[in-house]
Amino acid sequence: MFYLGIAMVLAGIAVRQWAIAVLGRFFSLAVRVQADHQVVDKGPYRLVRHPSYTGAILSLLGLALSLETWGATLLLAVVFGVAYGYRIHVEEKALITELGTDYVAYMKKTKRLIPFLF
Repeated sequence: MFYLGIAMVLAGIAVRQWAIAVLGRFFSLAVRVQADHQVVDKGPYRLVRHPSYTGAILSLLGLALSLETWGATLLLAVVFGVAYGYRIHVEEKALITELGTDYVAYMKKTKRLIPFLF
């Protein structure tokens, strides 16, 4: 489990950094929509709407697995699942408000976090 966890951490970091690089100047730690903001649907954004969160969650779960304790894995999954779930809700509401039908159309063709599943 240790090596699987470490591989997940590294994969998660790579996914997150890729997502941030593709988003470019539209990336922000705060939820905000810029005046000339547009829907980004290339790179990892072709498959999921929030790939940087997917990468972060993958890394966190990998960290928990590398500790080889199911309690830590469950705790991290619940805590960060709730935190990211709330953040995604707030972010999508802002994007729908500002980008309108373009973002709604994008939502219909992509999953939130896991390609082809969720």
